[in-house]
Amino acid sequence: MNEPKEVRLEEISITIVWDDQHASVYPHQYLRGECPCAGCLEEMTGRRVIGIEDVPVDVLALDWMAVGSYALRFLWSDAHDTGIYPYTLLRSLCQCPQCTSG
Repeated sequence: MNEPKEVRLEEISITIVWDDQHASVYPHQYLRGECPCAGCLEEMTGRRVIGIEDVPVDVLALDWMAVGSYALRFLWSDAHDTGIYPYTLLRSLCQCPQCTSG
């Protein structure tokens, strides 16, 4: 499993550099819109309740923390902080050409 070696909160995005040296760049609004918490996804069906279209365009990740050795958690400027993003989810959300081709 890939693990993050560096997490950078930048002006328009969050960059995660993985242990295989791949760098994933996530716009703040995109990653907030993909939050996997029970408030953003229906627990029983997995249907998305809060998506990117519901997230303010100026939302920012203000801080982050590791959750065990399997996930990251972000504090968003809209006061949302309950989403735990497993590394596998984060890697699957990478939108770079290398990750989306195939």
